[in-house]
Amino acid sequence: MRKLIINGDDLGLAVPVNEAIEEAHRSGILTSASLMVGAGAASDAVARAKRLGSLRIGLHLVLVDGPAMLPKRCIPDLVDEQGEFLPDPVLAGLRYFFKADLRPQLEAEIRAQFRAFHNTGLPLDHLNGHKHMHLHPTILELILKIGQEFGLRAMRLPYEPPLRSWRASRRGLIRKIAGSSFLFPWTVFLKTRLKRAGIRHNDFVFGLSDTGHLDRELLLEILRHLPQGVTEIYCHPATRRCAEIDRTMPRYQHEQEFEALTSHAVKQRLATSGFKRIAFSEL
Repeated sequence: MRKLIINGDDLGLAVPVNEAIEEAHRSGILTSASLMVGAGAASDAVARAKRLGSLRIGLHLVLVDGPAMLPKRCIPDLVDEQGEFLPDPVLAGLRYFFKADLRPQLEAEIRAQFRAFHNTGLPLDHLNGHKHMHLHPTILELILKIGQEFGLRAMRLPYEPPLRSWRASRRGLIRKIAGSSFLFPWTVFLKTRLKRAGIRHNDFVFGLSDTGHLDRELLLEILRHLPQGVTEIYCHPATRRCAEIDRTMPRYQHEQEFEALTSHAVKQRLATSGFKRIAFSEL
């Protein structure tokens, strides 16, 4: 049986995101969500997750383009005066790799985010990195080291099969192949390290090359082209636009993604497809 994880990223970013993730689980197809513990609406997200009970929650580790947990005085070389990480993941990744003196600050911040999640009382379903920064070798090693202390058992493997993704969307073939080729060595490294550490992971992911644009038609097509094994579809739903979304993801179609997750046609397709919906903790 093919297994399917349907995850909502950026839980805690803003109340409209939290509303959409809650409703997409209650009356839609969402099985899990990833929490930004340092974001402005994190407390609201935790309260909703506890009311739901059945929604599995993971840690959405933020080390780029978002707020830190620790104050600037603790990580002065990682954040700006507002306590925000660099918005550019490439530039941030280069600094994290080549500046060894940043490692203690990175370790402190990663541990602080794990601890903040632990303090919510929610079971840790999985971990993934905002902008997939968990692919970064320096960050990955710190995640695996600190994750042992907090019961980390599963992580996202962001490998999207480019041809199947193209068959679903019928757009951007060259872009999808190029993106997959660029990420391939990093995903191989990640998979190898996860296996060595005994961390479970999905086999495939969808939503990477079409991030922010998983409307109903595309989601229906993705469901038609899923491979054997364990697939994660991740999305970014919201009930409405808000300042937090407009600031960081102005081109994302959050409302359309929310509509897709609660669509009758999508639910019907999934019900007759033979997929078993799971969360990472069920791997």
